[in-house]
Amino acid sequence: MKRVCWSLSFAILALPTLASAQAGVEYAAARSNATFAEVIEMARFSIDSVMAAHNIPGLSIAVSVDGQVVWSEGFGYANIETGTPVTPATKFRIGSVSKPLTAVAMGVLIDDGKLDLDAPIQRYVPSFPEKAKGTITSRLVGGHIAGIRHYRGNENFSTRTYPTVMSGLEIFRDDTLLFVPGTDYSYSSYGWNLLSAAVEGSSGEDFLPFIYEHVFGPLDMRNTVAEHMDSIIVGRGGYYYRSGEGMNAPIVNAPPVDNSYKWAGGGFVSTPEDLLKFAHGLMYGDILSEETRNELWKTQRKADGEETGYGIGFGDGMTMEHRRVGHGGGSVGGNAFFQMFVDDGVAMAVTTNISNGGYGRVASDIMMAFLHVKMHGGMGGMEH
Repeated sequence: MKRVCWSLSFAILALPTLASAQAGVEYAAARSNATFAEVIEMARFSIDSVMAAHNIPGLSIAVSVDGQVVWSEGFGYANIETGTPVTPATKFRIGSVSKPLTAVAMGVLIDDGKLDLDAPIQRYVPSFPEKAKGTITSRLVGGHIAGIRHYRGNENFSTRTYPTVMSGLEIFRDDTLLFVPGTDYSYSSYGWNLLSAAVEGSSGEDFLPFIYEHVFGPLDMRNTVAEHMDSIIVGRGGYYYRSGEGMNAPIVNAPPVDNSYKWAGGGFVSTPEDLLKFAHGLMYGDILSEETRNELWKTQRKADGEETGYGIGFGDGMTMEHRRVGHGGGSVGGNAFFQMFVDDGVAMAVTTNISNGGYGRVASDIMMAFLHVKMHGGMGGMEH
């Protein structure tokens, strides 16, 4: 294996590492595994440094190896104003990491014979208009190759409450497709609104009760919920935004948003440990058949045969000859990283409470370091 470089531009730590629990609230305790003690210490140092350099208020991370959580810890502040520390149970917005969750809800219906990925979307959502440029299917929509548009302007800062999945389709339902379905790739969170409507149409149930009962419940994901803005969500952190250009711009409170228009594509809050439960269900459990799971994971191809690097709700790629499946997530006041080395048994999730995390390279290096220790029994051969 190539050596992983840990050389970073370190800065004086501005936000201290804090792992103590908030008084009066029961939280999971930070935990670590002695086998990985050295890499955990290095990872802590790297996280402290990138948080200081990029002005990240709070961050939570969890890593698992062969289905066991070997490290889970919170850093910095869940709420700056109250001084509340991040713990492993702090809930942050996960943005587009919501898409893999929805993909598995679709997978349950595929396994039940209720959802055909290649049927016209109108089979499940009859009210969605047919498009002049061609037929769109759940497979094409799930792979961002159907031609449905993404946000325009400040649409992702919406404060309107959409009471139903179907009401959220109003935003884009009558818009022209960007291209002939299947011929190009264009990322679209709105496409996942349509897929949640397909979940409803194929299951006969509302989307949120369905995903709670058939995905979150079986996987014991008790800290993953749709973020209704009028609800009390125990352990939810604050949300922050940089007030100017650059990663070290001053932090302000993020503007209020209501993500009810996009539950399926970016409306959930969660914790890294819950996301690892999700990973374990896919890698080792029976939440889906192996055939359906692999169908969701494998990269799609455009009509010209070019791979997109994206399956249905999961990115699919290689890092140093290791297959990596997962998703990133960005939202107003939140950011998330969720990756699995599916052939090597290593998974990692990171959540933060700022819109642009800026920790991606560090997160990838940490994940590779855990993989290295698993494969070689220690950190020998790595640059520190």
